[in-house]
Order: sequence, then structure tokens, then C-alpha cells
Amino acid sequence: MTQLPRPEVVTFGETMTLLMGGPKGIEHSDGMSKSFGGAESNVAIGLARLGHRVGWFGLLGDDPMGRHILKAIRGEGVDVSRAGLTDEAPTGLMLREQLAGKTSVYYYRRGSAASRIRPDHLDADYIGQAKYLHVTGITPALGASCGDTVREAIRIAKSSGTKVVFDPNLRLKLWGLDEARRTLLELAEEADYFLPGLDELKLLYDTEDFDEIVARLRGLKAQTILKGGNEETYVVRPDKVEAVPYFRAKHFVDPIGAGDGFCAGFLSGLLRGFDPVESVRLGNLVGSLVVQMVGDWEGLPTRAETDAVLNNVAHVER
Repeated sequence: MTQLPRPEVVTFGETMTLLMGGPKGIEHSDGMSKSFGGAESNVAIGLARLGHRVGWFGLLGDDPMGRHILKAIRGEGVDVSRAGLTDEAPTGLMLREQLAGKTSVYYYRRGSAASRIRPDHLDADYIGQAKYLHVTGITPALGASCGDTVREAIRIAKSSGTKVVFDPNLRLKLWGLDEARRTLLELAEEADYFLPGLDELKLLYDTEDFDEIVARLRGLKAQTILKGGNEETYVVRPDKVEAVPYFRAKHFVDPIGAGDGFCAGFLSGLLRGFDPVESVRLGNLVGSLVVQMVGDWEGLPTRAETDAVLNNVAHVER
């Protein structure tokens, strides 16, 4: 069997079945649409669509939904050779609805297959050959062994010269703020690229003061990209903060997945040799395209689609 080229980016975490209620909401809907979602697999699919070699792994239940997810991610061109199916626990589930302009998510993931991932599931050679390891703060929130796995993956990456990209993805439905603060700030200290949201840092640093937040970020060794500003993303440098304007979405449909799309675009820029500002610009573009379609990952664009926007190529309808 021909061996696939090794991924440029490796990521891992929980991907769950996603059921979405219709316009009447979950309670009153007669049916729900089925998909899947997970921050890390969203980023992986985004990178694959942008033309990069990327690998995702994690544990899924050996059940219909787990098998569906694994096939679908593989079908998007992502290497899933290190992912696993287990009959010891089910695939996690999340329900989502949009009512009165507000999005609500309900998780059923306690004891899921993904929560059982352990450091000995890691393939050190697989991580060590990649240019970037992407991790999020969702995985350590799933349990102690998951946190240990993230720390071991980072240790492997750093010992191999693989750059660590860390998105805190604060989820207060999974753990308390004090525990999240301890863990996420610890992981930020180990990152080469730190991709927090401004609202997340207001909670993690316990301050509303933008200048204080920037001062804290400058104490990290990581290159920090601060998302969620006033219609702009910030590149935090030792001597200045550079603001990169958003791309305005023509049709706003679903906000979920925008941050993962940004991360995929930003990483794509780094892989292409862009500087941080141009990489952020590409990330902003990808995020703006994601929110124009329903779903966590379905709206992620291809490289041809992003190039068309960047080069002002007119769309031919028919």
C-alpha cells in the first residue's frame, strides 16, 4: 500500500455528532439535521480544503455515528490513520439551536470515547515530523487523562522542533473558570502561537483593560493573535499592536465555526510563508466565509474560493 505523505499540521481532539433543530427550535421541531463538529477536526478540514496536508486523530465510539464521522473527515482529504474507534464508550453528542438570534448548544459528552484518550495513544514520530501541532483548550477540559495527553503532545512537539499552535477555546460548560484559568494559562506559556479571543482573555486575566491584557500577552514567548476586537484582529508585537480589519460577510447565517475557520486560514498563511499580518488577513477571510453557511465546517472555503476573493475575481452565476 502506498504511504501517504506526512502531514504538515497535526491536530487532535473530540469530534461529536451534531444534531441541529429547525426554525422552531429543538423542543418543537419534528426532525433534526445531522452533522458533526469539533474544533480540531474543523481546523483540519479547513486546512485540507486550502490545499495542505493535515492529520487529525482522536477516539470515536465504534458506533454508527463514530464510523460516519471518521469516513466523512477522511473524505475531506484529512489523514485519519491515527484515529481510533472503541467499543468501550460512545461517540459524544451535541444539540444546537438558534432562537431569537441566540445560539444554544447542549452537550452529551460525559464518558464519551474521546474523554478516554491517554498519552500512550500518541504517535511521537507522527507529531514530531509535522511543522505545526494544533491543540485547543477543549481537550484538557474533558478529563485528567486528556489534559495529560495534551501536555505530552506539546512536549513531543517541542523536543522535535514542531511549532505549537494553541487556541484556548474556553468552554465554561465543561469546567469552572478557576480550573480553566490555571490550565489554559499554563498551556499558553508553552505555545509558539497563541490564538485567544478578547472575551476569553478578559475572563482568564480577570480584567477588562485592553492595555493590561496586551501587557500580559507581551510576557509570553508566543506570537499572539488576538481575535474578537472591534471588527478587527490584533497581531501583538513587542513594540506595537497591529490591527487587521475583518472581511465583511455579505450574508450572516451561523457564527459557529468562525474561530476554527480563522485558525485554518492563519495556519495556511504560515505554511505559505506569509508574515503574521498577511496570515491573519487570510484567517479573517476564511472566518467571514464560514459564517455565511449553516454548520461547523460546511462553509469552510477551498483555496480557489479564497483566492477569488483576494484577487477580486467576479462570480459567474451561469
